[in-house]
Amino acid sequence: MIRNGMLLCVITMGLVSCGGPNAGNRSTGAGVRTYQVRGVIRELKPDGRTAVIRHEEIPGYMEAMSMPFRARETNELAELKSGDEVTFRLSVTDEESWIDHVKRTGRVSGVGNDSNSAPPTAATNLPAEFRLSQVPDFALTNEFGQPVSLRQFQGKALAMTFFFTRCPIPEFCPRLTKNFQGAIQKLKTAPGGPTNFHFLSISFDPVDTPLLLRAYANQYRYDSNHWSFVTGHPEQIRELARGFGVPVTGEGISLSHGFSTTIFDADGRLRKMWPIGGDMTDTIVTEITEGARAGATAR
Repeated sequence: MIRNGMLLCVITMGLVSCGGPNAGNRSTGAGVRTYQVRGVIRELKPDGRTAVIRHEEIPGYMEAMSMPFRARETNELAELKSGDEVTFRLSVTDEESWIDHVKRTGRVSGVGNDSNSAPPTAATNLPAEFRLSQVPDFALTNEFGQPVSLRQFQGKALAMTFFFTRCPIPEFCPRLTKNFQGAIQKLKTAPGGPTNFHFLSISFDPVDTPLLLRAYANQYRYDSNHWSFVTGHPEQIRELARGFGVPVTGEGISLSHGFSTTIFDADGRLRKMWPIGGDMTDTIVTEITEGARAGATAR
């Protein structure tokens, strides 16, 4: 386990599982792609709108796995229970996804949470001061196949998040990547903005080789001077993720994980860590801008 006081965050968005190739259209309308899906409900969340469903392959979009889906209306899930076999329509845009037309078709026994579900994390307080130097210096590799050390970013404000390239649902890993893309663009074009900053997108999927990471990064027109996509030994990456409040479980195409974005200032002090998803672009810009000044202020 990661030592020196690195504590877990509350994963307020809940755990997510995602995977599969990039999306392909089955039908379109106003930018919406729709898919007909069959599956079995494993869990119904307390919000009344989220169901964890073990679904069959969605051709052209996602391989068979278990993951949470959010219903547009609460009445879609009102009469359902864990173990119900269902069919439903999945709608996906560039920014969001939802399910509707949920219909019960049968029942299976013995369905519930399985070993691919990560345990919830406990609420804790962050240490008064935590430094980047306290994170184990695991050997990381970037999208060019070059070694990367967290220690090399001393003197720069550093943003970190965890993801994997096969995740297609727009609110999950693609949203985290878009947050970084948008933040970097704003930082680079801001008058008098900082230049001493770097972003790390860390993949916990062993399938994500440097070649795949670079291809993924190029889709977002990234600037390698300020943004790296990295991987490493699977167990070390998972330990690193757990330390930042992102427990990762499952293997192969079924990976369960949480959200976390972390900012260290230019002096290597932990500045901010939030375990939520959504559009955090402006928050990241503010934290990086202020964090980049830390080194000069200290001197």
